[in-house]
Amino acid sequence: MTHADAKAPPERGAASERLCVAGLSKVYPTGKRALDGVDFVVHTPGVIAVIGSSGAGKSTFIRCINRLVEPTSGAILLDGVDLVRLDRAGLRAARRRIGMIFQEFNLVERLTVMENVLAGRLGHVGLLDTLRRRFAPADVDAAFELLARVGLEGFHDRRADALSGGQRQRVGIARALIQRPDLLLVDEPTASLDPRTARQIMRLVRELAVERATPAIVNLHDVALAREFADRVVAFSAGRIVFDDTPVALDDATLDRIYGGEDWNATADDDAAPGTTGRAAAGRALGDDTGVAG
Repeated sequence: MTHADAKAPPERGAASERLCVAGLSKVYPTGKRALDGVDFVVHTPGVIAVIGSSGAGKSTFIRCINRLVEPTSGAILLDGVDLVRLDRAGLRAARRRIGMIFQEFNLVERLTVMENVLAGRLGHVGLLDTLRRRFAPADVDAAFELLARVGLEGFHDRRADALSGGQRQRVGIARALIQRPDLLLVDEPTASLDPRTARQIMRLVRELAVERATPAIVNLHDVALAREFADRVVAFSAGRIVFDDTPVALDDATLDRIYGGEDWNATADDDAAPGTTGRAAAGRALGDDTGVAG
């Protein structure tokens, strides 16, 4: 994504925009203002990392886009259609175009890997077929292809509760992509994974987003992952966007401003050996990670 794309102002409904968020606010019943007039535009495919301190508004922002969290005000236009104004039926149809990958995987533990992946097609089949778990042969073929692509070939009959964290996240990726989405939302996909597996998952998300020309908005706590795998980085603070540029522009001084002087390598510190600094741990996390994680 070019620097111009990252800085383009949100002109609502322009033909070149895949997603346009304008004046988005969210105030919870407690009075907490999680989002405060956010403007945000996606013009082209690519990985957009969303970073910021805990409570800055990152997850609320992503979940407002597909209305898992209801916005208080503002507009969210997907190819010119305002998702905020849709009724229940319209929202169901719109969500078929938005793939979601969750931090906690959201798999049905007692179902097989194949059944969990095919759950991504439930919005496209009838109620009776859904109850019978009956899917079109083309959907089953697509599920097998995706499982091979995410490194889980031969895992189709394994129960979800028998998988490791990295394997579960790969199932979640396949489930989101079988929707053939126009937009991919990814909420902290690496938060519960070790550094090596986290890099594998982020590399996979990036590769699949590029292959399918699908914009991916990824909420991340790990700055090193954002710098390495994103085309664009958007930073939140107190419910507002305070940085929107390429990873190259994300220098240490900017990070100190975004995180209010806190240690922005805290994620890496969690995995550091005693006596290892956050920056050293972050550098170590950028090491080789060949092979498929379990």
